[in-house]
Amino acid sequence: MPVITRFAPSPTGLLHLGHAHAALTAWSAARWAGGRFLLRIEDIDGTRCRPEFTAAILEDLAWLGLDWAGEVRVQSRHMAEYRAALDQLAARGLLYPCFCTRADIAREVAAAGAAPHGPDGPLYPGTCRRLARASREARMASGEPYALRLDMAAAMALAPANLSFEEAGEGRIGCDPVQFGDAVLARKEVPASYHLCVTHDDAFQGVTLVTRAEDLKPATHLHRLLQVLLGWPEPRYAHHRLLTDATGRRLAKRDGAPSLRALREAGRSPAEARALAGFADT
Repeated sequence: MPVITRFAPSPTGLLHLGHAHAALTAWSAARWAGGRFLLRIEDIDGTRCRPEFTAAILEDLAWLGLDWAGEVRVQSRHMAEYRAALDQLAARGLLYPCFCTRADIAREVAAAGAAPHGPDGPLYPGTCRRLARASREARMASGEPYALRLDMAAAMALAPANLSFEEAGEGRIGCDPVQFGDAVLARKEVPASYHLCVTHDDAFQGVTLVTRAEDLKPATHLHRLLQVLLGWPEPRYAHHRLLTDATGRRLAKRDGAPSLRALREAGRSPAEARALAGFADT
């Protein structure tokens, strides 16, 4: 099977060295195998993503010396495809509307005294899953905002008992999607979630090797379940280390990690930036 990788940043800020490490990891894996490297812009969150950051991503990657195959896929242009995937799940009774606000959920969790936690925080207590169908339909018809949640128990009933994924260097790893609870797959402000869109696009684009940071490894458990439910192919995975600063803290936009633009404006060369990102020989 040919190696097809991708780099899929969100245009919510300027790229920094951590992004460069992720991009170079995917680009190098494809280049070494004689495969294809794809670029995808994950801009489904219209409240945070900006077109100027998309332009900056293209400029920074070209400056680093990276090239990609075909057109850049921009997620916001493909919302109908994600809606179709949601409709497939809904037709099988695997989705339900959730009218709870974040404040509602926080109050319920606090009132319970304790709640199971998953990779995304406290698990949803299932309040709206227990609503009668007539109540759901009436509230939706009234225009009340709602999210769409995956009914995890119903989904797991359709999944194989040996659900797993292939991790480079580790072999098969058993999946535990239940750790996410009834995950949100769509909201009013974001019509399709990261989990749904990334899994759809990896399948649509024929990605065979997903390289991404190790902090996203837990998400793979949920992504494998979605792949099974929607009949999408299974790629291999390679979760790489997070790039950190001198203190051991992860490089992140919110912490003001130095951007590639700042390095360029400071006179650093692309080769120096690649070396700082852990790819001195690229």
